[in-house]
Amino acid sequence: MAHHAGHRGRADLSGANLAATDTIAAIATATARAALGIVRVSGPAALAIARIIAAPEPVARHAAYRSFRSDGGGILDTGILIYFPGPTSATGEDVCEFHGHGNPLVLQELLQQICRLGARLAHPGEFSERAYRNGKIDLAQAEAIADFIDSRSMRAARSAMRSLSGEFSTRVHNLLEQLMTARVSIEGAIDFPDDVPGNQLASELVSRSAIVDQELAGLLRSGRQGARLNTGYTVALVGAPNVGKSTLLNRLAGTDRAIVSDTPGTTRDLIEVDLVLQDLTLRLVDTAGLRTVGNAIEQEGIRRATAMMSTADLVLLVTDTPDLIDPAAQLVQLGYREVLQVAIIVVHNKADLRGPAPAVPLALLATHVSLSAREGTGIDALTAAIAKALGVAVADETEFIARTRHIVALEQARAELQPIDFELAVAAPELAAEALRRATLALAAIAGGGDSEELLGQIFARFCIGK
Repeated sequence: MAHHAGHRGRADLSGANLAATDTIAAIATATARAALGIVRVSGPAALAIARIIAAPEPVARHAAYRSFRSDGGGILDTGILIYFPGPTSATGEDVCEFHGHGNPLVLQELLQQICRLGARLAHPGEFSERAYRNGKIDLAQAEAIADFIDSRSMRAARSAMRSLSGEFSTRVHNLLEQLMTARVSIEGAIDFPDDVPGNQLASELVSRSAIVDQELAGLLRSGRQGARLNTGYTVALVGAPNVGKSTLLNRLAGTDRAIVSDTPGTTRDLIEVDLVLQDLTLRLVDTAGLRTVGNAIEQEGIRRATAMMSTADLVLLVTDTPDLIDPAAQLVQLGYREVLQVAIIVVHNKADLRGPAPAVPLALLATHVSLSAREGTGIDALTAAIAKALGVAVADETEFIARTRHIVALEQARAELQPIDFELAVAAPELAAEALRRATLALAAIAGGGDSEELLGQIFARFCIGK
């Protein structure tokens, strides 16, 4: 029976189904003025609260135009009420969403009214956490929600959506099933050694382990590539003073972030710019011009430049000569003494003044680019070369946003499978079975098997409130 819209007091929580847990509420849209704003409520009292604030009682999964009323019966806002009954809702609980106007003051008042009727403010990520605890998503999918929201490029968003839709989890679960099948076989043979010949079992086990290992290797490749889509790649611009590094940074960034001057040593500190090129998130770092002279401040800038080079994912070695140069020799000439272990693209700048670089041998096409940072010619060739040098020139439809713990778990599972061979399976099947068990535990941790409350707390605490 619907409650009167002007009813004062808390929602009726006396029903047995309402005693399972508390009810949470939060504003689910950005806290800025907008056309629309949503307040989300999840838990056993959600429907009872909706009856009071937006009578009459809503029909499940139907959008209903309602007035949202305050304690005294006055109208706070008008909008759409949608009720999703559990367990077929996003969180697995009764969920009500109040879609009103995007006035932060009104949304906050509506939220306070909901809390006065028996709900409490949700913690960061609590809606997603309840979805996980109620079996609506696994832990990898829950993490993908945050990654999808935080995506800084469409490529990263697509990769996060593949994880969110369950593609990554499905591949992990398929591997778990194969490992479990292998464990059942070998443990059965240990208990009943006369039923299955040892040689036959060992051959099957080695074959299955090799297949799983190959699939794990593929997952790791996709995961490592996807992991960098959100964190981004660091690209350092280095070279002698006055070759156009700052002009190139400004051209790529599309704005004047670095001072451009004919005076050598203008850039004395690192200038960092975050941007998206060819759907890749990059951090461009303009460094002080490398040279062996300069005052103490300039030399500190050069020291920071050399330190940045060793940690960057890619170095753009900028020169103003069209002549082909050996990158390592050029760096030594500029005063850089260490062996650089990162990819290098030689950028022949000022092509508008000195002409294009000569033809480059086919093997070096990916590492030499001729352009004019001032005029903008050749920039497309450089961005293509950057993507190729980073190994992400073409989007991989199997890549997914992976987190460090996913990569560690996949690597651990592979490490556990490495010792399994024919001789081990025949001579010491107990050791092979134990290796399979540890590999299974490592993979199960990705989806949430055996997770700790501490891990869950760390994951969901990074979510925004209302998600």
